[in-house]
Amino acid sequence: MEVSVQFVEGMTFLGLGGSNHYVVMEGAPEAGGRNAGPRPMELLLMALGGCTGMDVVSILRKRRISVKDFRMVLRGERRDEHPRKFTRIEIEYIFRGDGLEAHEKAIRDTVALSQDKYCSVAASLRPQVEITYRITLLPAGEETPTPGNSSS
Repeated sequence: MEVSVQFVEGMTFLGLGGSNHYVVMEGAPEAGGRNAGPRPMELLLMALGGCTGMDVVSILRKRRISVKDFRMVLRGERRDEHPRKFTRIEIEYIFRGDGLEAHEKAIRDTVALSQDKYCSVAASLRPQVEITYRITLLPAGEETPTPGNSSS
């Protein structure tokens, strides 16, 4: 696998992967950025969420378990000193749908499979980064928490 990252201006960089999709990355304003894109560490959390999320959806489909809505909220703790790497990441898997309680064990097993066996991003971060997770099951009519609006 290979990607390229091109400096544009200020603190803006443009990443291009083998899938031929661009990603804009931007530094914080206090570092000379214009707030025009996500920070690289945000992208790392998003990559972890995307990786484990794709595993979970794929396995749930194979198990014929349907959910109305599925999202994850990832919270990363970083060192205060440089390099400001992640020391701990918590993933909250939030599922919304009717009758999910009947599938709770299968959903928990699915998430565990992703975390313990399939998610390449999680495996690349461990053991240097502690990754924990929790699962929230909500009825179909209940609002799904969004970042900054979590139920926990």
